[in-house]
Amino acid sequence: MDSKDLMILSILEENARTPYVEIARRIGISESSVRKRIKKLEKAGVIKKYTAVIDPSKLGYNTVAIVGVDVIPEKYLAVVEALAKFPEVKRVFTSTGDHMIMIEVWARDAKHLNELIHMKYGKIDGVVKLCPAILLERIK
Repeated sequence: MDSKDLMILSILEENARTPYVEIARRIGISESSVRKRIKKLEKAGVIKKYTAVIDPSKLGYNTVAIVGVDVIPEKYLAVVEALAKFPEVKRVFTSTGDHMIMIEVWARDAKHLNELIHMKYGKIDGVVKLCPAILLERIK
């Protein structure tokens, strides 16, 4: 991977729908070269997929939280799988540090988030503690 590949990745991170001809113009190479480089990056697994960045508030989800989840070690994988099945859980991460699992949750409001935490996630066998942090604004 060279500096041109890194520039391509940066442009795609900014907007995955940027046309190849525009990427080529911005970094000073041919469109066919951009196409080949992107194909190579996809094949190598550097680019895993293309996705849309959605504004949760436009869909009625006015509360977004990152929730740290502590679990009984023997139930770790089962809890990860259970959390991933909830539609309002948008991302699930295994982690080190203060919590074993981190989830991103989209809720209608704080009351809805509280219900999700106490009535759904907290009832999963193996969950010991849930520590939510409401996100105020996405900067980057």
